[in-house]
Amino acid sequence: MHCKFLSPLKLTDNFRRHLPAISSKALAQIPRNDEEHEDPCNKTYKSFPVGRLRASLESFRANHENVSHLSALFCSYVLRISSKMGFLPEGRQLHSHILKLGYNCRQSLQNQLLGMYMRCNEFGDACRLFDEMCERNVVSWNTMISAAVGSGKSFQSIHNLGLLYFKKMLLEMVEPNYITFIGLLRISIELNDIEIGKQLHCFIIKSNLALNCFVGSALVDMYSKYSLVEDARQLFDKILFRDMVLWNVMVSCYAYNRLTEEAFGVFKLMRSDGLNGDDFTFSSLLNSCGVFGYCELGKQVHGLIIMLSFDVDVLVASTLVNMYAKNEFIVEAHRAFDGMISRNVVSWTTMIVGYGQCGNGREAMKLVKDMIHQGFVPDELTWASILSSCASLPAISEIVQVHAHVVKNGFETFLSIGNALINAYSKCGIITSAFQCFSSIPDPDIVTWTSMIGACAFHGLFTEATEIFEEMLSKGVKLDQIAFLGVLSACSHGGRVEEGLRYFTSMTKDHEIVPDSEHYTCLIDLLGRAGHLDEAFNVLTKMPFEPGSNALGAFIGACKVHGNLELAKWAAETLSILEPNKPVNYVLMSNLYASIGQWVDVARVRKIMRGRCEYKVPGCSWMEISGVVHTFVSCDRSHPQASELYDILGTLFRLMKEERYMSDVDFLVHPVEDEFILSFLS
Repeated sequence: MHCKFLSPLKLTDNFRRHLPAISSKALAQIPRNDEEHEDPCNKTYKSFPVGRLRASLESFRANHENVSHLSALFCSYVLRISSKMGFLPEGRQLHSHILKLGYNCRQSLQNQLLGMYMRCNEFGDACRLFDEMCERNVVSWNTMISAAVGSGKSFQSIHNLGLLYFKKMLLEMVEPNYITFIGLLRISIELNDIEIGKQLHCFIIKSNLALNCFVGSALVDMYSKYSLVEDARQLFDKILFRDMVLWNVMVSCYAYNRLTEEAFGVFKLMRSDGLNGDDFTFSSLLNSCGVFGYCELGKQVHGLIIMLSFDVDVLVASTLVNMYAKNEFIVEAHRAFDGMISRNVVSWTTMIVGYGQCGNGREAMKLVKDMIHQGFVPDELTWASILSSCASLPAISEIVQVHAHVVKNGFETFLSIGNALINAYSKCGIITSAFQCFSSIPDPDIVTWTSMIGACAFHGLFTEATEIFEEMLSKGVKLDQIAFLGVLSACSHGGRVEEGLRYFTSMTKDHEIVPDSEHYTCLIDLLGRAGHLDEAFNVLTKMPFEPGSNALGAFIGACKVHGNLELAKWAAETLSILEPNKPVNYVLMSNLYASIGQWVDVARVRKIMRGRCEYKVPGCSWMEISGVVHTFVSCDRSHPQASELYDILGTLFRLMKEERYMSDVDFLVHPVEDEFILSFLS
C-alpha cells in the first residue's frame, strides 16, 4: 500500500524556479520569500531549465570544490535528487560538504541523508549516520524502521534491528506516529511472527491510532497475511471513515485467502458506498476468480472493467489474462492478451505462464521469441516461467538454451531461477544437472530444499531425499508441509514404511505441522505399496476429512496389485460418487472389473462414462531427438515413421513375452482399434 503525506515547506523563489514542473497551480500556492542566495552554485543552478535533474547535478559537480557558499537549501535539493535518482557518489560527496560547512546538526538535512542512504540500499551507512546524529526526531526513527523493511534483505537480523529501533525510540521518549506503526507491521509480516503483530496492535490501541485509516489498512493487511480473516473483518467494520486503500485491502484479504464470494460481497458494499474501485480492486477480484470454478464471475467482472474503461490498464489486462489462463480458458486468455493496447514484461510473462500452466510449452516458447523480438527484456520471473514451461514439454535442448540465456544475462544467482532450474532438469530426467544447480546455490531457501527433495522423490532416490531432508534439519531450516510431502513421497517410492511412519509422526508431534489430504494420500500409498492394506484402509476411513480422488486412486492401485478386489471395488464405487464427471475414475473402475473378468460391469461402467463425461483428452508421450520433440498418443499413425515404430514395438512385445515379463492382458481396457496390440500379446 502507499501512504503519501506532505510536510509544509517554506521555499524561496530561487528554489521554486528549479523545482520539477509537477503542477504550476501547486507551485503558485507555496509561500514566497524574497531572500535571494547569491552563492555561485545557486546562480549556476538557476541557469538550467526546470526538471533537468541530471543538469542540476552537473552544476553541483562543476562547483563541488567551491563549497564555502553552498546553502543548506541547495544541499537539501541536491540530496533529494540524489535520493530519487539513486546517485550514491554525489550523495556521499555532498555528505562530506555538509560536514565541512557545519550543517551536520541540521535535523532536516540529517534526515534527508538517512533517506538517501536508505534508497540507495546502503543500510550500513544509514545506521552509522543515525548513531552520529546530534538530535533524532520521529522522522529519523521512522526512516530507520522503514529501512529495515525496505532494505531488500530477507535476513531476520535486519528486521529484528527495526524492532530494536522501535524499543530505543520509546526509551528516548519519542512518540511514534502512524507511519512508525505501518513500517513495524510490515516487519511483523516479513518475520512471519503473529505475536509481534498482536503486540503492535496493542501499542496502536494505546496510541489512539486504531481507527486511523492508514494504520487500519496495515492491520487488516497483516491479519490477512496470517489468514485471520475474521479478525481483519472486525477491524474493518470498526473503521467508520474508509478510503479506497482500506476497501482494497479488505477485498484483497478475502481474495488472498481464496474466499471469492466474500470478496465480491465487500466489493458490492464498496460500490454502495459510492466507490467504483480502481485497478487494484479489479486485479484482486480477478485473482480471486482465478480459483477454478469462478470463471463466470470473472467474465462479469470483465464486462464491468470494459464499462468503466479499465481494460486499457496494463495491470488489469494482465490479471484478466491470468484469470482466464488459470481457469484453462487459454483461447480467451490469448484474446485478452491480443486486445491489450500496451504491453509490458509483466503482461508477456503472464501469457507465458498461462501456456505453461496449460501444458502448452511450445506456444510458451513461441511467445518468448516474440517477446524478445519486440524489444522486451525478460526479467527474473519471466525466465523462471519459461523454465516451468520447458519442464511441461519436456524439452531438454530448450532448457539448456534458457539456462545459457539466464547465465548470459546474470540471472543465475536469483533463487527463483535456481529453483526453477532444479524443477525443470528433474522433470526432464536429468537429475545430475538438478543436483549441480542445487549445489551452486549459496544460500538456499525452503523452496530450494523442497524442490530438491521432490526431485529425488520423483526419481526414486530415497537415500538422497532423506539426506537432504536431514541436512535441512541440521541447518535449522524451518520445515513446512511441502518438505514433509517430498520426504514421504520418497519413502513411498522406496518402500521404506518405518521411515515414512516416523516422518509422518514427527511432522505432527515435533514440528506441529497439520497434515493435509496430500500427506494422508502419501501415507496410504506408502502402506498400500508395502501390502499393509488394512492399515491403509484405516487411514483412508479415519482421516479428519473426506477422502479425495488421489487417496482413493492410490488405494485402488494397491488393492489391485495385492489382490484385494473387494476393497478395490468399494473404493472405485466411492470414487465414482465423489467425482462423477471425471473420465479417469471410470477408466480405473473398468480396468478393475476387467481384471476379474466381470465384462458386464465393464460395459456398464463404459456406458456410464460416455453419458456423464466429456471427451477424454488422450495422454501423450514426448521424446526429444536432435533438438526435435516428437509427440505420441495411443494408436497414433500420423508420425512419418509410424510403420517402423510399430515394427520395433512389436519386437519389444515379443521379447517381453519370451522373458515372461508380461502384465495380465485382462487389466487392459481397449477399444476395437487396439486389436493389433493384442496380436503381440497372444
